[in-house]
Amino acid sequence: LLDDKSRSDTYPTIRIGEDDVDVGHEATVSKVGEEQLFYLMTHGLNEEEASKLIVNGFIEPIVKELPMEYAVEMNRLIELQMEGSIG
Repeated sequence: LLDDKSRSDTYPTIRIGEDDVDVGHEATVSKVGEEQLFYLMTHGLNEEEASKLIVNGFIEPIVKELPMEYAVEMNRLIELQMEGSIG
């Protein structure tokens, strides 16, 4: 998460084709790590660029699964959110 106002809702789905299985699911949420930011900043990125890189790296596998028009819109909304233009 990027700030104290952000939140994440998870909706786990597990599909199992067997009747005799014991399963569980966990999810974690955390702020962008100070160590991650520091590392990227020591390699020439400013804090905003480093945050964008981390967020886009996390979101990219999800966006790749979307139809192109939705992926473009999602990337646009993420960019606006990170700029502080929305929310």
